[in-house]
Amino acid sequence: MNAIISLCHFCELHGPKVLFCTQPLHLEEKSGESVVDAGGEASVQSRRVVTPSISTEPQAPLTPTHNSLPNYKNDLCEGCTSVHLGFVSHDEEAGVSYVSSQRPTHRDVFAMIRQACIRSLSCEVCPGREGPIFFGDIQQGHAISYTFFIKDNQARGFQRLYSILVVMMDKIYLLNSWPFLVTHIETVVKHLKTKANSVFENEKVKFPQRQHRLASSVTPKNFIQQRGGNVNKPARSLVELTDDKHVFKILHTSFVWILKACGNRLSETLLEGPPTEDTIIDMEKLEETEEGFVKLFSKKLGCDDDVEEGEEVLSSPTRDNKSLQEVPEDDGSPTIQNIRHLYKLLGGEKLHILSHHVVIGNQVILRGTGKTLIRTFFDSLTCLLPKGCYCVKPHSDVYVESYLCNFLGLNPAVSIPAHVSKNEPFLLVDIYEPDNRQSSDEKSLENYRFKFSSEVNLGRAPCILSKMEYAIRNEDLCMDAADLCLVCLKEEWMNKVKVLFKFTKAGGSRSEEDTKNLLKIVGATDDDKKLLSYWMRGLSDQYKKHILSASKQHI
Repeated sequence: MNAIISLCHFCELHGPKVLFCTQPLHLEEKSGESVVDAGGEASVQSRRVVTPSISTEPQAPLTPTHNSLPNYKNDLCEGCTSVHLGFVSHDEEAGVSYVSSQRPTHRDVFAMIRQACIRSLSCEVCPGREGPIFFGDIQQGHAISYTFFIKDNQARGFQRLYSILVVMMDKIYLLNSWPFLVTHIETVVKHLKTKANSVFENEKVKFPQRQHRLASSVTPKNFIQQRGGNVNKPARSLVELTDDKHVFKILHTSFVWILKACGNRLSETLLEGPPTEDTIIDMEKLEETEEGFVKLFSKKLGCDDDVEEGEEVLSSPTRDNKSLQEVPEDDGSPTIQNIRHLYKLLGGEKLHILSHHVVIGNQVILRGTGKTLIRTFFDSLTCLLPKGCYCVKPHSDVYVESYLCNFLGLNPAVSIPAHVSKNEPFLLVDIYEPDNRQSSDEKSLENYRFKFSSEVNLGRAPCILSKMEYAIRNEDLCMDAADLCLVCLKEEWMNKVKVLFKFTKAGGSRSEEDTKNLLKIVGATDDDKKLLSYWMRGLSDQYKKHILSASKQHI
């Protein structure tokens, strides 16, 4: 993450000051760069410790370069000083070193941090004076500032103003990182305030200041410097306020972790072409989990809002759906590896019937006791459908309607309701296990029996099904290549679905003859109507909203 985290404070004598900065430096950036110590002396890093992970070491003495900053010795008090040299942490795997020092390593960067520091502690004020706020521009960079007070028994008002800044040029990246950054900066702030409060309470008992201040007189000469009777010491350092000599080392470790973790949580994906509908749906689900500024599409495709908590949906995992991330327990039943394994198990005829029901949206019900077998059975079938077209409940003690899930696993004792048997199109597969007298090793998949039951007259299969079955049966193709073939076939037919959706949903009333002509143009027949109609569920919300809003503008 190309950002800088800084700790700033408002000095009663010198105004807003930058106390401590942590920034990442890539390997190619470190040659010739300068680091400034608390006295304003710039230097170049002379040694590095090679470690397989992040390590922390005090910064070595450096030599002056042309990027050196002005000397600030006469413009610093104890409260404006943090570290004399600094700290360096090396991440050898990423090729990044994290440098913490009094000020940034480059003059232009320091000017940007200095500007953000002044704005953070003066004109940019959030409600309540404590908390996060965002500001910035293209020239000076963008910043998230978290202002807070730290108790000081010798300060006016018994507190001093600090802020933690995260500054970078990428506004969108910074705003998307707001929930993560603010949450972990708050943790750092609470740690500092807890330590300072403990010191403040002890000093308040031993050295009470209130009566002394009420009795003392304030003149124009001593107004600025008069702090609890201590004229020679206008401000105390953060080390003294927290009574922790390692406070800046702790801040360095915290800032390094925040920079590294924030950089790892967001990544860019290189697309070699236009994103597929499955990819867009995955992106919508990821955007749905982002709190704050990028919450776009809130509807979950392929699954109704009434789905019970804890149900498993075999689609791409999302960070807010813990049931998808947890690995289900293995009950000892056999596992189906993929669709080709299922083809070898059932045979070509049964797989054709099963796949036909799947691609046109009929509910597939498995009754049996092997939870692992049922779950992997459904998992192997999901490659036949777009991600938005299936919703799985692998185990249930009661029947669940088809509009809630098209893949349903039931206990053997559960019967199909009468109204479903008469009116709903479905395929019931009863799984019969081998004889209990056989050992567990002998209970292989070959000894299981699968009984198909359905009252549906399927008719002719869609065109795409024969191509899918050919890719599945073709042993010359490895399973990875067969999966890519299925992806290409699904995307080809999703393009036909897009045309049909725009034609029917956004194009006004259409006659039957118009629909037949359209199907002929896109290379589909009447046998493909059920598939095309069902696969409209796989279209992303983004596409649907775009088409519908565009059609309304033309009305």
